[in-house]
Amino acid sequence: MDLSIDLGSVFSDALIEIVSTVTGLKLNVTSDDIDLDFNEITGLMSISGKKSGLLFVTASEKDWRILCTKMTGTDKADVTRDEAEDVACEFVNMTGGNAKIRLINTENAFEISQPIVVTSENMKLIAKRKTYVISKTLRCDDVTVKLKIVF
Repeated sequence: MDLSIDLGSVFSDALIEIVSTVTGLKLNVTSDDIDLDFNEITGLMSISGKKSGLLFVTASEKDWRILCTKMTGTDKADVTRDEAEDVACEFVNMTGGNAKIRLINTENAFEISQPIVVTSENMKLIAKRKTYVISKTLRCDDVTVKLKIVF
């Protein structure tokens, strides 16, 4: 079994479940990307286990505002940049936690770090000595979210 495909599905399924549970939106994987470019707001955390790396969940500020609106019922116009960043942090935290639970009794079990948020336009990640890069684009209606894992 290709480890990268298996873990990619675990993490993308975790993100799909989290978004559906807290917002009611049903994301679908629309592509497997190989680039490491990111949008404006990125939630990230380290994962450590047999394979260690970084988990990223990224979207534009507009998309985080939509997700915040769906999650909290707040009008999109009233969602602040700070709240959009909080939502990015929460989504990466919930995605990492959900995937961790899915893999807890497997050879791919891992621990997660505290989530953080990075904001930047056209941020590039340069990962040295990477073994796997898993990158998926997920979409629903007007919302696009990217999931990336670098081992």
